[in-house]
Amino acid sequence: MKRTICILTLLVISGTTFGQAADKHMKNLDPGFVHVVYFWLNNPDNKDDQKQFEKALKKFMKKSKHANTQYFGKPPTATRDVVDDSFTYNLIVSFKSAKEQEKYQKEKAHEAFIEAAQSLWKKVVVYDSEGIKL
Repeated sequence: MKRTICILTLLVISGTTFGQAADKHMKNLDPGFVHVVYFWLNNPDNKDDQKQFEKALKKFMKKSKHANTQYFGKPPTATRDVVDDSFTYNLIVSFKSAKEQEKYQKEKAHEAFIEAAQSLWKKVVVYDSEGIKL
């Protein structure tokens, strides 16, 4: 029994320690500047609007020259009062610095995304933050 527990423990530890190392494309969030965007679509349950928005956003992220790390998601159903699940999509992008984020705002890929998708949303909220060294 002890031997089985030891083997299982070693498997769990090695799986969690080395599991992420297999993904060569995984990056850490840049500590310099984080740009968080929440989108509320006009018709959040419309599958065609969702597909159109996701296609525009994926194209934008693929072509962006300044966004280093990217996260794109939808809210889970909130289980706590402090969780806001009213948005349709969110985007989290990190940059080495505020200057890099300014370049991102002005790049053609960003402008093309806004032009392609702005008719789909009724509200956008942005939270930007600069990192603090701990």
